[in-house]
Amino acid sequence: MAASAVGRAMALSTRGSQHVAFVRRIPWTAATSELRKHFAQFGNIKRCNVPFDRETGFHRGMGWVQFSSEEELQNALQQENHIIDGVKMDVKAWKERILQRAQTSDEDRDF
Repeated sequence: MAASAVGRAMALSTRGSQHVAFVRRIPWTAATSELRKHFAQFGNIKRCNVPFDRETGFHRGMGWVQFSSEEELQNALQQENHIIDGVKMDVKAWKERILQRAQTSDEDRDF
């Protein structure tokens, strides 16, 4: 299940522009529409994704927001407090991690 969420995030970050914010600590009462509404104040939202767990029906507390431009992403990152339903979320620029294939053991890998 987590692999599909990571796959969608990778699709967000590799489609043309890379103006993606990674959002953690999304309150359980919020979904994609609330996240999109909150971040729309900083610019045009191209895509917004909050993955849900099929077994529990709840989202995983994190998501991705793709903006149309770097300036819009920076506007969102400069805001100190991102609050939805009284919960302060953690927002950072999404940085794609690339595993080095030359590593020999699982212990050395950054999972």
